[in-house]
Amino acid sequence: MEPAVVSAVRELLPVLRDRAQDVEDRRQLAPETVKSLAETGFFRLLQPARFGGFEADPRTFLTCVRDIAGACGSTGWVASVIGVHNWQLGLFPDQAQQDVWADDQGIRMSSSYAPTGKIRAVDGGYRVSGRWSFSSGCDHATWVLLGGIVPPGEDGAPADFRTFLLPNTDYLIEDVWNTVGLRGTGSNDIVVKDAFVPAYRSLSFNDTARCLCPGQEQNPAPLYKIPYGSIFSYAITTPIIGMATGAYEAHVSYTRERVRAAYAGVRAAEDPYSQVRVANAASDIDSAWLALENNMRELMAHVTAGTKLPMPLRLRVRRDQVRGTELAIQAVDRLFENSGGRALAVGTPIQRFWRDAHAGRVHAINDPERALSMYGRGEFGLSTADAMV
Repeated sequence: MEPAVVSAVRELLPVLRDRAQDVEDRRQLAPETVKSLAETGFFRLLQPARFGGFEADPRTFLTCVRDIAGACGSTGWVASVIGVHNWQLGLFPDQAQQDVWADDQGIRMSSSYAPTGKIRAVDGGYRVSGRWSFSSGCDHATWVLLGGIVPPGEDGAPADFRTFLLPNTDYLIEDVWNTVGLRGTGSNDIVVKDAFVPAYRSLSFNDTARCLCPGQEQNPAPLYKIPYGSIFSYAITTPIIGMATGAYEAHVSYTRERVRAAYAGVRAAEDPYSQVRVANAASDIDSAWLALENNMRELMAHVTAGTKLPMPLRLRVRRDQVRGTELAIQAVDRLFENSGGRALAVGTPIQRFWRDAHAGRVHAINDPERALSMYGRGEFGLSTADAMV
């Protein structure tokens, strides 16, 4: 089934490429785009099999994300973050999964994990209030995953960073998304006014970091034993690598026909400096992708064999994730700089990929110093405690 999904996604790419400017102009994906992606089976790749999912190898999912983002950056971004939520829901207690998928296995969730709201523990669950920003694709979802910190309890219980799952009857969407990059992601604000969230519709980041979550009892597949910090971080970097790939393809296609008037009508393709820049950009993109692919292969080998994930591998995953983003941005910049003034025109793919990639770069998970420092601590034999490893 998985190869069929990959093939169906690739058949859709010309349509997504043609719609890219429309996506940017409307500031969100068109309903028909989301419907088409759903029909390929893409959103079910990481979904538990008992709810109609494929429980696919994450590399299949990430390959599709890269391809989609190479056609349209905003579509690739939304597809990735919406698609990875089906994996996370598989970690929640069974009743939470039943609440979402029992009647409709095609339900989608958006998210906003920064703990900007107010959480209060009450009998049976939590009261949740506040505003959460950057919820990509929220207009195409009917549930949301929100990050929040439960304050220390009077019984001495420590503060707990958790994810809370809410239906769209418990929140409002405020249209605030008007940006220079990733304009088509519709990453609007989620506003919640004193909603009750049952305890079973929450999940501690401590559990995801330990790779010991309630949902593993019903979903025992190796897929659900991967660290959250590994799979979610790759769901952010992969679209950026895809955008760099799209920029590369657009640049090469354009340069093959481009004539440089400022250099006596010389064909740009004959310029040795352009050739070197393209080679460097291609190498950066390949290096970024191959490192992520290899790391995910290693992760899956360990969880499939039932062996404990080595901390050096988990740290390397994050190291290569932030470096993958850096390499993709480096490639996009090099290609944009080599494209000439006509690449500045509104509607050209290269400038859209350039803006989208830089917009994705500012996501908090791409903070290079934090991830690289964690890797360095591990290499020097120092302890590392971070929920995103």
